[in-house]
Amino acid sequence: MKLKNILFVVLSFVSFQVKAQDPVFSQFSLIPETLNPGFTGFQYNWRAGIIHKRQWPDGNRVIDTDFGFLNKMVGEHAALGITVLNNREAYTNYNYLQVNAAYSYKVELDYEWSIRPALEVGFGSKSYNFRNLLLEDQINGNTGEIDGGTVDPGVLGQKNNINFVDISAGFIVDNSVGWFGASIKHLNRPNISYLDGGNEPLDLFLSIHSGYAFDIDDSPSSILPDESKLLVNLNYMRQSQFNRLDIGGALKFKQLLFGANLVTNPEGKSANSHLITSVNPYVSVHFGDFNFGYSYDISTSKLGHTQGIHEISLTWQLRFCESCVATVNKYYDYDK
Repeated sequence: MKLKNILFVVLSFVSFQVKAQDPVFSQFSLIPETLNPGFTGFQYNWRAGIIHKRQWPDGNRVIDTDFGFLNKMVGEHAALGITVLNNREAYTNYNYLQVNAAYSYKVELDYEWSIRPALEVGFGSKSYNFRNLLLEDQINGNTGEIDGGTVDPGVLGQKNNINFVDISAGFIVDNSVGWFGASIKHLNRPNISYLDGGNEPLDLFLSIHSGYAFDIDDSPSSILPDESKLLVNLNYMRQSQFNRLDIGGALKFKQLLFGANLVTNPEGKSANSHLITSVNPYVSVHFGDFNFGYSYDISTSKLGHTQGIHEISLTWQLRFCESCVATVNKYYDYDK
């Protein structure tokens, strides 16, 4: 393969990496902090958690993503939080790390409704080891041995690391049984180009989402356990040409929750696009102050031998204040 062809393939791949979509979690309804900084302090007391996502766990194609958070209301209206996101790929040694600080403020609209505008500011870092690339000028044509590093300026001009400041914003409108909101990430369009002097603005990420809890044990003849609920949610996402609409539902039986999301591609860009791209069942178990969740993405596309996508989550929420518990949205409160 000619050197220019190798460079074209390599740099095209890198361009895809730096412009790739933000990581998306199937368990967004269990850990809404992945969606919107407006959920900072949404459940009032101390709340923390972590979710691990493993995509395509088939050999060296594996992609791992971790998200962690900690937040709490710090007064009657204000809340503070911190989030950490790490995305890495085994095959390419690509690594993306971002740490954010979030602030939300609750404004009462009337007796039932409130709005929570929020701002999130963070520091991000992306790394890719270009020195590990093997190009034609490194191979001895007579012996086939590798002779030192490349001297090609197209690769030597690449930076292995880029750092940037990132700003996001969002809001949540909620009452005692439901919520809806929106968020926009990368408002400042940080430059994520690996080239010295290059300019590659990070695409905006838009998310519009909602959730609602229905009581389904009101009838005396109901066969369902007490305090059973039907939860429904929607999450529309767009980033550059990427778009996705998740339609989800779950049955919650106080300490247990069983649900599934239908992942769709409502704005297919080609004749080969699938309207339904995956079905993602999930389950969560609540015990004490902890909640454990697991989900598995079942692909409906023609992309085979991927072994799906697994997510495991663990959240903790301190419950020592009865007055705080009484104000928690029923969508998330296991005590209601």
